[in-house]
Amino acid sequence: MTKGKENIRVQKFIVVVAVVLFALKMGAWYLTGSVAVLTDGLESIVNVISGFIGLYSLILSAKPKDANHPYGHGKVEFISAGIEGTLITIAALYIIYEACLSFIYPQPLRSLDLGILLIGISAVINYGFGWWAYKTGVENESLALQASGRHLQTDTYTTVGIIGGLILIRFTNILWLDGAVAILFALFIMKTGYRILRQAVAGIMDETDEDLLEELISFLQENRDPKWIDLHNLRIIKYGRILHVDCHLTLPWYLTVREAHNELDKIEALIADKFGDRIEIFIHTDYCMEFSCRLCQVKNCEVRQHPFEEEITWTVENVASDGKHRVNS
Repeated sequence: MTKGKENIRVQKFIVVVAVVLFALKMGAWYLTGSVAVLTDGLESIVNVISGFIGLYSLILSAKPKDANHPYGHGKVEFISAGIEGTLITIAALYIIYEACLSFIYPQPLRSLDLGILLIGISAVINYGFGWWAYKTGVENESLALQASGRHLQTDTYTTVGIIGGLILIRFTNILWLDGAVAILFALFIMKTGYRILRQAVAGIMDETDEDLLEELISFLQENRDPKWIDLHNLRIIKYGRILHVDCHLTLPWYLTVREAHNELDKIEALIADKFGDRIEIFIHTDYCMEFSCRLCQVKNCEVRQHPFEEEITWTVENVASDGKHRVNS
């Protein structure tokens, strides 16, 4: 099974679970009359909507490239995650609104024992599927699946907190605690929604992933060939799980086209061996110039015009910059 198909299969399970848990939580609210339980149920509506959006985005992102989408359909995962983060934030705001109403118009609570049992069951199921979804999303580099998993796990933490509040109310009969618990966990939900939304916007705007860039450049530095005189203007753009890498590689000017192409094959194979099939590489070759001799490590070069002076270690700063490397005089 391909990673794309596995992601879709997991997301289908998430959709089914979201619908079942929504029904379970609304049943618990009907029995208890608790605003905290109601808000937990309302958040599950977001789970259902997000589940269907996530499923659609995974099906679309798994489609191959076509004439209208030469880089594939992976960007839709960022849109999906952005919608999910927005819905989570809206749900948190509505929870706070309902909790404030409960302070003004307090309502007696009923059947707390049965309500606690029902949402306790939902918490266990939520966390299990959330952990599975997030783990699969990380392994398969799917932002949409990771967002779904984090959402389900966040929902679990909220439910556990609400259970704690209901138990406290059960023994103290202090009704305002119901709204206070709801507000507390609404703020937690809002923070998670912001994180998901922030990551989605970063992907849509092609924001540089500093950690990924550092990992790739360090790997190339460790496996550097003497003929790779310098590497510059390197960029990484994410299309869902696919990473589009393009850069400029400076090679000795006297290499034939075939020899230069062999060097490109070597570096592409090196990157593919490290990152697997999610890497798409485009390398532009530059020829070395007189000033390149001072940092070139090719031995016995018959056209060398200056002696080798020092190796310039590849870093994020000099590899991401636009321009051949030079030795500081």
